Amino acid sequence: MKKIYVSILIMILSVPAFAQSCNGLRYRDFMFQDSSVTNVVYGSNVNLSNVTTSLKMDVWMPKADTGTNRPLIILMHGGNFLAGSKSGSDVLQFSKDFAKMGYVVASIDYRVGMTNFPLGTPDSVDATGSVIRAVHDGKAAVRYFKKDFVTNGNHFRIDTANIFFMGVSAGAITALHMAYMNTLSEFPVYADTVNHYGLHGGVEGLSGNPGYSSSFRGVIDICGALKDTSWIATGNMPAMLFHGNNDQTVPYGSAMIYLLSTYPLLMVDGTHSVEARLTHLGIEHCFNEYIGQDHVPEVGTSAAALAYYDTTLIKTRNFLVHYVCGDPLDCSYTTGVGVNNLSALPSVLAVYPNPAENNFSVNLERLAGSDFSLEIYDAQGKLIESRKNLGNEKVIISTENLPSGIYFIKVSDGENVYLLKEVVR
Repeated sequence: MKKIYVSILIMILSVPAFAQSCNGLRYRDFMFQDSSVTNVVYGSNVNLSNVTTSLKMDVWMPKADTGTNRPLIILMHGGNFLAGSKSGSDVLQFSKDFAKMGYVVASIDYRVGMTNFPLGTPDSVDATGSVIRAVHDGKAAVRYFKKDFVTNGNHFRIDTANIFFMGVSAGAITALHMAYMNTLSEFPVYADTVNHYGLHGGVEGLSGNPGYSSSFRGVIDICGALKDTSWIATGNMPAMLFHGNNDQTVPYGSAMIYLLSTYPLLMVDGTHSVEARLTHLGIEHCFNEYIGQDHVPEVGTSAAALAYYDTTLIKTRNFLVHYVCGDPLDCSYTTGVGVNNLSALPSVLAVYPNPAENNFSVNLERLAGSDFSLEIYDAQGKLIESRKNLGNEKVIISTENLPSGIYFIKVSDGENVYLLKEVVR
């Protein structure tokens, strides 16, 4: 199996005196070499066909961790509200990586499917129903951990004051609605919570663990949208936002959202509109625009996808440690984290200077092996330069023909793959 290491320059940030659980690399980098997973049933509800469905989640935790009061990230996959999985490619690596930083991560399945699809023409009523079901399930997952804290001795050793909800695509749409939709009356009048199955129970729903709070501290939105940004009010929770400005699946701004590019469903406010509202109200947030990119560019195994994943992981990390550890809020790309093996970090590979003006060097001297290939990609994923049959040496790259911007350097020995990020001025 290939091992991947992403942007490996490591910096241990200063630790505020009050944040004793944030010592060293914890919550900032991979202080654990591996993570473990437990499958849990967190609730149940009837689906759109009125069939009772068990709701399951994978709970990822750092191996050999004795820490307590650990922050919790609840993670929701994408899939057009039609498909997707708690172990899908859009969420699996996030689950593993945040667990290796010391977080507890709960990747949840939720009720999917849309009334009148595929046997019919789905519309606004069907779309709102799908969102409400997902919101109900997400709230049940939050309540599950609050209930476990009270009735089961906090089996997962979490800090219930530091729960964050993170979603990708449809999961991000759900996350934003969980964060900023306070009552079902805010949904359009055509949301049929009476005749469509699995939508009863008001804004909290009937998916399990009643009597406990579904509140959480912050939201991470990766290519999502909100029905109406006017729901966002002064004092609402902070957000970490990501979206491609060429997204053809979930609108970047305010526009109609289509199911499978065919069926018009709802007018929604995409992440760019959400960001504008948060800015207007003075709500703390970070926004990362995937310039020129379509939907979820961080998903995949190409060099460009890995680079966008790296950016998403690190900026989310920076957002989280602001609230968990008291670090200053840093919305920029700062230092990278490894992806699979902490023991190989931090000095296995180096690229410098960064940013670069005339040239930069990639130091292969400390890598095991002796036959390497090196490829350079621009921010759009286009291959710019390729070199093969490299040994343990320092490779100097001229920037003469490289316009200012971000570049990604992929080094491989045929088994291991290393990815670094370089800025050219």
